[in-house]
Amino acid sequence: MKRKDSIAIVTGGASGLGEACVRNILAGGGKAAIFDMQGERAEKLVAELGPSVIFVNTDVTSEQSVQAAVDETLAAFGMINVVINCAGVGDPAKVLGKKGPMPLTFFMRIVQINLVGTFNVIRLAVEKMNQNTPYEDGEKGVIVNTASAAAFDGQIGQAAYSASKAGVVGMTLPLARECADYGIRVMTIAPGLFNTPMLAQLPDAAREALGKMIPFPSRLGKPSEYAELVQQIIENPMLNGEVIRLDGAIRMAAR
Repeated sequence: MKRKDSIAIVTGGASGLGEACVRNILAGGGKAAIFDMQGERAEKLVAELGPSVIFVNTDVTSEQSVQAAVDETLAAFGMINVVINCAGVGDPAKVLGKKGPMPLTFFMRIVQINLVGTFNVIRLAVEKMNQNTPYEDGEKGVIVNTASAAAFDGQIGQAAYSASKAGVVGMTLPLARECADYGIRVMTIAPGLFNTPMLAQLPDAAREALGKMIPFPSRLGKPSEYAELVQQIIENPMLNGEVIRLDGAIRMAAR
């Protein structure tokens, strides 16, 4: 599959890694549907990028919301053959904080968005992708999920986040094995420290210090570099069932 043939769902596509993927897909001649809840930001992107992109206000944790968004994408573009899951939250919290134990609702919210939301989009998209006319090698589609370096070396305060991203890592291979029967590849990227809106809230000095923690290159990753790896996954048919760390060789310290 080539970018020019891509009709992609991009969750979290209004900003950060997701936005970079939307821009990359469109730059290569493809089309994209932004599934996000940041309406104002997404609408600005649509106005900037033109008719090859649509925005659908989508709660990835809701079956009804995602099903409606998938249907709207099909109505707009006729098919779906790429899913890029970038929607997620990374709020930190200790198991035992100053106000007592971590609220169970906090843990459940992180897992619900990052893990359950990712699976929710996959399951509803796969049903539609399986109906595609196959390309060479019988390929009907590609799914790219976003985990995190924290799935492997999470820090203090990241129990919920690390658990949610480790779940994304853990379901990659079984999904790829099943979806092989449908001609759909499944990959996951585990990014390290990237210059996304989550880190943009920090002072410049703090972001610079974080960048210096990375062995090489000693800087924060660029969202465009994430999108370039997504492009390679889309275009290289042998990439399947694997998790790729995109982190400059960083291994996070305990805190």
